[in-house]
Amino acid sequence: MRRVVEQPATLLETLATFFPDSSKTTLRQMLQAGRVRVDGAVEKDARRMLERDETVDVAQKPNQRVLPLGLGILHEDDHVLVVLKDRGLLTVATERETKTTAQAFLNDYLKENGEGRVHVVHRLDRETSGVLVFAKNFAARERLKEQFAEHSVDRIYVAIVEGSLPQPEGTIRSHLFEKKNLRMVSIDRLDHYPSAKLAVTHYRTIQTNARFSMLEVTLETGRKNQIRAHLSEAGHPVVGDTFYGASENPLGRLGLHAKLLGFAHPKTGERMTFTAPLPKVFRTLFGI
Repeated sequence: MRRVVEQPATLLETLATFFPDSSKTTLRQMLQAGRVRVDGAVEKDARRMLERDETVDVAQKPNQRVLPLGLGILHEDDHVLVVLKDRGLLTVATERETKTTAQAFLNDYLKENGEGRVHVVHRLDRETSGVLVFAKNFAARERLKEQFAEHSVDRIYVAIVEGSLPQPEGTIRSHLFEKKNLRMVSIDRLDHYPSAKLAVTHYRTIQTNARFSMLEVTLETGRKNQIRAHLSEAGHPVVGDTFYGASENPLGRLGLHAKLLGFAHPKTGERMTFTAPLPKVFRTLFGI
């Protein structure tokens, strides 16, 4: 269940208006079970003051019994799992970290329910928050991967960058190559770097202030670190992204959020679109 806050109030008072037949004890138990999210993040403090237009999500069943803070289910059926990932959580395992990942937690969740395992379709960087889709079987994974390869998946991000781009909207197009230090860079000589891949990033400025800009970024391709590399090379790195040259971090995190993901359901073909609320620190930076 998702509701938008209409009047400032504490979280407990707001929940009481959503569930008038529930006692305060029941509402507090709901909070402690991790079933309540405010603007996409799990919130357990009953006394937290909510502002107008903040979004409150209440899970209908206690999925958080096996899912950690920072990972929540937006949609689940026999073929796909769509989740909201917080910043700081890996999508898949690395050499250094194999257990604290979205993939591992979801595998435990499915095992708890007597099912198999998830199949990875795409990824978000550890410090990027937002919407992710996993497949629940091989056939679904292959159909979803085909959509990503055909660029028929809708992917919209919000990026907070240093400064303001000269043009309020535009397209950045280059071939990206991964260096030994894992940094992605644009290259000109394809004959020297045959493994480089075309990357196309569309952006539109939606908010600015004296020092930063908020961009809506649409991916035409999905290369590793594509948004971060392109915006850095344009002279306006994502805030908090020291790996790609950022010098400021007003958010206390990487300023990148996967706002929207849309695809055709791998079994039914129905078009499905999922959105993640904009993190509060993004809105606060621009007074929105």
